[in-house]
Amino acid sequence: MSTEQIQILVTSDVHGYLMPTTYRGITEPVGLAKAASLIENLRQQRPTILIDNGDLIQGSPLTYYHQRFHPEQSNPIIKAANALRYDLAIFGNHEFNYGLPVLENTIQASQFPWLSANIYTKDGSTWMQPYVIQEVAGIRIGIIGITTQLVPLWEDPSHIEGLIFEDSFESAKKWLGIMKEQENVDITVICYHGGFAHDLASGSLLEPDTGENVGYRMCKELDFDIMITGHQHREICTQAFGKSIVQPGTKAVCIAGITIDVEMINGTISSIQHEPNLYYVDDQTQLDERVVREAQEMHDLTEQWLDEPIGHIHGNLRYNNAFDVRVRKHPYIEFLQHVQMHVTNAPISCTSLFHDQPGGFNEQVTMRDIVTNYIYPNTLKVLQVTGQHIHDALEQCASYFTIQDGQLTIDPSFLHPKAQPYNYDMWEGIEYVIDVRQPVGHRILSINYLGKPLDMHGSYEVAMNNYRATGAGNFPYFADCPVIKDIQTDMTEIIADYFAEFPVIQATCVPNWKVIWE
Repeated sequence: MSTEQIQILVTSDVHGYLMPTTYRGITEPVGLAKAASLIENLRQQRPTILIDNGDLIQGSPLTYYHQRFHPEQSNPIIKAANALRYDLAIFGNHEFNYGLPVLENTIQASQFPWLSANIYTKDGSTWMQPYVIQEVAGIRIGIIGITTQLVPLWEDPSHIEGLIFEDSFESAKKWLGIMKEQENVDITVICYHGGFAHDLASGSLLEPDTGENVGYRMCKELDFDIMITGHQHREICTQAFGKSIVQPGTKAVCIAGITIDVEMINGTISSIQHEPNLYYVDDQTQLDERVVREAQEMHDLTEQWLDEPIGHIHGNLRYNNAFDVRVRKHPYIEFLQHVQMHVTNAPISCTSLFHDQPGGFNEQVTMRDIVTNYIYPNTLKVLQVTGQHIHDALEQCASYFTIQDGQLTIDPSFLHPKAQPYNYDMWEGIEYVIDVRQPVGHRILSINYLGKPLDMHGSYEVAMNNYRATGAGNFPYFADCPVIKDIQTDMTEIIADYFAEFPVIQATCVPNWKVIWE
């Protein structure tokens, strides 16, 4: 009897972070350059398959700068991935943010295949190959790639023109059957750029079951060995339904690994054991020089661009506690609302604070301030909504809060299975009061517009980001509202343009809403 030892290593949701920084001006334990050192150390131990599970090429200031100012240059993310000898990649939803021409160039530049089992063209054929067979140490490993099916809900239609996103679960089931029937595989792997709407242990629902994250159903109902997930930015390392399951966070803070031990008797497999692991980078993790070499030039240009001054603030647009900003209106939020209302001419606006870190703008504003605060590639839409829609949206936002031991805090549904600070909106152009002491669904005490109670049957124009306009975040009624304006300009660029028009901003804060809890 002999034992073959192999491993699968996984990155996911790297979002273009190569160097050890999130571009807030400090060094941090993040980035593919650090993760690559872990990958190479692990590669020395046993034969390896290296996979990226999606959302690789978009999301950092570096990727924004490259696409905005130097799209003619080779993509540094793909250059780094090629240098690390990735074996394959899966399409994440954010791979489509720059449009198909950019994505097709990315695919052509990649020295590895991209998998897509649930994305089809109009003629009914798969857009890319649905699976790949990797043979390692004589072991045939079949790997299927699946992308969360809600991409058309979020993405600019022109960016995915001609593509059809089929049901994730049904596609996984279909291609798993085909691969097993035709390929004589020993180990089956589903790489799913999606996650879990249900708790893996109890099966209880953790978030609305919209079809965005159907990993639990795949694990429960389909027969395969290993489940690689992403999209939710969670750090998961567990076993359930006889499967090893991983999800390696975001920004390459860690990599996932599945070690596989295959026992052979006279050349025939007698048993297969697999175990999931997460391997974390830290401050002591060395940088991989291959990634640094491919990233350095664009990284340096990005850093220079980020520090260029573009505006000046009179007053205070800084905050230290994001939760306080959601409880008591802050001038920074009012500034964002004014930008949205100015560019759209909408009388009402809603926006979120996207992260839980200190933020806002210094007295001298740079592009670094903008891109480290407004961290998503949103555009703007103006929807025609009813007063009832506004009321329902405010009730949904009010569910962000709960009272625990007499203190106002965040409801667990906005923290698990992942933090969702971006799904709590604050509104401008109306006056409203939230009473957290009341039951969820009955917390909005009043809503006024132009000094009068909001007409539930009336029609109102509201500016919001394109993500919210799709209904995402548990606001489904917005998806059916007429679109009055669609401004296809990235919000970071809109904010920069606003400073170009108004280089000196006076911080203001008119208290049009209030949260009561005591």
